Amino acid sequence: MNSATLINQDSGKVEFYTPAYIVDAARAVMGGIDLDPASCSVANRTVKAADYFTKNDNGLSREWFGRVWMNHPFEKYKNHLWINKLVAEFRAGRIHQALCICYNSASEGWFRPLLEFPQCFLHKRVNYLDFTGEIKQGVTKGSVVTCLGSHISAFHREFSKLGTVKLPYEPK
Repeated sequence: MNSATLINQDSGKVEFYTPAYIVDAARAVMGGIDLDPASCSVANRTVKAADYFTKNDNGLSREWFGRVWMNHPFEKYKNHLWINKLVAEFRAGRIHQALCICYNSASEGWFRPLLEFPQCFLHKRVNYLDFTGEIKQGVTKGSVVTCLGSHISAFHREFSKLGTVKLPYEPK
């Protein structure tokens, strides 16, 4: 199986980390990152979250808080759990601001809850890093960053440098 297939399919390999330039933009929007709910010590070298939950901590079973960065493990049958948890924690008021990155999968049911929030469709395909820090080339899908919270101007400022920012339509 080639690298693109491993990254884009449910191969069992779900440990792919976001490159620093995207996390740096997220940190600039939020002023810092309090929690990464789906992380590890290797990923946190880039994310620099004050706290993070590992696979053993099971972030899906814990309360989230503050300013959240999320790059959830891309598992075909669990994507909806992570996205629904993110939106639920935001609506419950435990998350004040959140940014998450995932594949641009607008045709998938798990992705639809994100459509009501501002999003940046990244212009370049993101070559995520593996657990060794090696860049995995050949990604066959684009990625999108979604913003939950009130820092929309900062989101637009930082992420319009990386892609096209779309704001939800609100009829008058």
